[in-house]
Formats: sequence, C-alpha cells, structure tokens
Amino acid sequence: MTTSVLVVDDSALMRRAIKAILTDTGEFEVDTARNGADALERLDRIHPDVVTLDVNMPEMDGLTCLAKIMEHRPTPVVMVSSLTERSALVTLEALELGAVDYVAKPGGTVSLNIDEVSGELVEKVRAAATARLGGPDGSPRAALPTKASPKALPTKRSPMRQTDLVLIGSSTGGPQLLAQLLPQLPADLGAPVVVAQHIPASFTAALARRLDDACPLRVHEVDRIMTMERGCVYLGRGSADVVVARRTDGLIVKSVPSGADYRWHPSVDRLVASARRHLDPARLVCVLLTGMGDDGAAEMAEVHRAGGRTIAESEETAVVWGMPGELARRHGADAVLPSYAIADRLADWVRSSGRET
Repeated sequence: MTTSVLVVDDSALMRRAIKAILTDTGEFEVDTARNGADALERLDRIHPDVVTLDVNMPEMDGLTCLAKIMEHRPTPVVMVSSLTERSALVTLEALELGAVDYVAKPGGTVSLNIDEVSGELVEKVRAAATARLGGPDGSPRAALPTKASPKALPTKRSPMRQTDLVLIGSSTGGPQLLAQLLPQLPADLGAPVVVAQHIPASFTAALARRLDDACPLRVHEVDRIMTMERGCVYLGRGSADVVVARRTDGLIVKSVPSGADYRWHPSVDRLVASARRHLDPARLVCVLLTGMGDDGAAEMAEVHRAGGRTIAESEETAVVWGMPGELARRHGADAVLPSYAIADRLADWVRSSGRET
C-alpha cells in the first residue's frame, strides 16, 4: 500500500526534486503544491497521509500554513528547512505547533544538493506516516495533561544508591517533548543531565536557549569541554556526538566528531557507552524518548542489566515508538511510562539517592 504525500514548496525545482526522491522508492504517491494557499486547497481534496512543507514561502509562510493544517485537517507534517539560525528558530516553532519532524536542506543549488539528504527525507516521511499526532487524551502534543503523574513504584534494586548522572536520548518528536519534560524537573535535581537529541548543528544553540528560558535547570549547548554540575542540563551539539569522560576535577562532557559506526547524531548509544566506561552503571538513570530506529536501546539495556535504572516512553504518547519500543522489547526498561509521567519518576529516583527505595 502506497503512502500519499503532498510536497509544498514555492520552488518548482525543489518540488520536482523531492517528488523524484520519494516516487523513486515505489512507496509514495506524490502530489505537489506551489504555496500555502494551494496546499490547503489540495489538502481537502486529496487527504494526504503526510505533508512536506517548506519553511520559507511567499504569500503564506510555512508556519501559517502549518497552523491552518493543524486546525482544519491535522496531518503529519515534515518541515523542510535551510541550515540558518533564523530557519532553525522557525523550525522549532513549527515543531511546537505540531510538525512531526524536519529535514535540513543543504546549501547551494537546491535541486542538486537535496540529493545529499535523500535517505533522511525518505526515512522521515516514512516515519511520519505512522506518527501519533495527539496526546493520549486527544489533546495537542504540545499540551501536557494536568493530572498528577504516578509516583515511582518500589524497586528490588540495591538500596542506598547515589545517582551520578541522568542520560536522555530522543529523536523524532524529541524537541517538543524535551520542552515539556525538562521544565518539570526541579532546580535542585541531585544530578546533572546530558541529552542526545538527533539534530543538525545549526539547530542546537537555538534549542538550548529555548529550553533554558523555560526550565528551572540551566541548559547548555555542549560546544566545548564542560565540567558537569548538578542543576544543569547539557545538550549535545548537533551533527556531532556527545560523550562523558572523567578528569581529576570531576566528570566532564564534550562534543566529539560524529562516529562512523553510529547512524544518527548525536548518538545515544555512544553517549551511554561513554558513561558506562567512567561511571558505575548502577548509579545512572537513563531515559529513552520518542524516535525512529533503535539508537540507545542496546546500551541502555546494558545499564539496566548492570543495576542502573531506565525509563522508556510508552507507545501511547510517543510520536514514533521506535527507540523506546526497542528498549522495552529488549526487557531493558525498569518503567515504560507516558510522557507526562516521566519527569516525576525521574525526579523521584534521583531524590531517592541515599535512602532505601
């Protein structure tokens, strides 16, 4: 069964290039629209499974078009954005409005260079076709339920454990979920937090600033070697990997060139593996959030087996239940929780360090 896709872009060259990439797979039936108004008319007529939407368009820009799509006929949308700081800010706004994911256009002649991200485009459109748009209560994904989250259940793991570090991995749907989860963590959280979110380098600084403005914790982009402190979140720089190491003055986190052995960057598996080398896994708390593929599942399952505590986001709230679903299938999760319950459980586990749980 083919997936129907509506490609929206004011550039005829870009429309043809994206259409060719998708149709050549044999998986997609593709229609095109030249601007936002044209897209809305076609949306009502052809009812596509997925929309790819250019960020910058005349007459009706991508954000305005996206808002109207989500209001009148909610459909999974993949934003197509250039690698500029302004486009990064607009793309993050689009994710908050309900877009599922984004593809960053390379520079240069778009009709030629879009081929550089053809594989990523196909995978993200494929994943978007299966994405969950709303929360478990039918609300928009950007809004959290107001009900209290369940408290952590008793665990049989060893008592009197200090939590040295919290590790979070996410991909598709991750930026908007991080914007929900991190502001719920207390400013006095007893361990630093490191986040590996699959994202381009040009987007990371903008995301870190937005999260820092919203969080009681301080949020830093990892753009240099940084000594980790409690009460801080360290967001791995995009298009590279983020790793943990130890020096005489304590734990550090740093950005390193992306490893060829890892498919997505920053790699969650590489981050967790580095933490396991320098810390007792029993003193780690790991969280695997929404995302396609399986990045992070193998290494977090090893943390679980070594006595650490792990959380996988549940299928009911995940935009794409690939990464957390794989952790659950590997029996590597202490808890499988909806997004709105994760922050309380994580904070409870860290607070419980030093007393029997």
